[in-house]
Amino acid sequence: MRSEPCGVIRLSCPIGLLNFHVGNMLADFMTLYPKVTVELDATNRRVDVLNEGYDIAIRVRPFPLEDSGLVYKVLSRREQCLVAAPSVLETYGAPKQPADLTRFPSMVRDMPNEQHQWHLLNERKERVTIELQPRYLTTDMLALKQAALKGVGVVQLPTLMLQTHLESGELVHLLPGWKPETEVIHCVFPTRRGMLPSVRALLDFLAERYAQIAET
Repeated sequence: MRSEPCGVIRLSCPIGLLNFHVGNMLADFMTLYPKVTVELDATNRRVDVLNEGYDIAIRVRPFPLEDSGLVYKVLSRREQCLVAAPSVLETYGAPKQPADLTRFPSMVRDMPNEQHQWHLLNERKERVTIELQPRYLTTDMLALKQAALKGVGVVQLPTLMLQTHLESGELVHLLPGWKPETEVIHCVFPTRRGMLPSVRALLDFLAERYAQIAET
């Protein structure tokens, strides 16, 4: 228990985050610690950490983080932006202010029963909320990016996963003076007291790897 991390870690992680970052991190961690077994639940649902017996749940939420009675460890802050394909701008024109977004077809990373909004903030800390009637709803970020590239509509996604397409001109950054809410990638877990070495090692490993990623 006090030497090399070993045993089973039960972990949940959102699918998009798993595909984009965490999958490779977990593979590297398990290579580093061959006595560790990981039981991973790749899911976008909100798991009940205590009642379902998870050691760690990775979540992405805007600040402030809710008081759930769980301990949390921040891994990274994730900037987002609004983007669309050039063909969308040719059809609808370029938005000049947030209110203009209501005339565009929108896509959101939501469930159908949720309230669909974009919350935008400018440099003067002025905040606006845009009510949406999206034509595409899914919790899969990759599917939304693919649809954006095809010209389906405007979408809000993490900036880091869009850099290549923004540089190539396949996607255009809309309203750069207005930023969507910054999301926080974090781990929640029951307690620090009595934590298994393997769980502590994974938390530290994820924090170290995310510290190496320059979120822009």
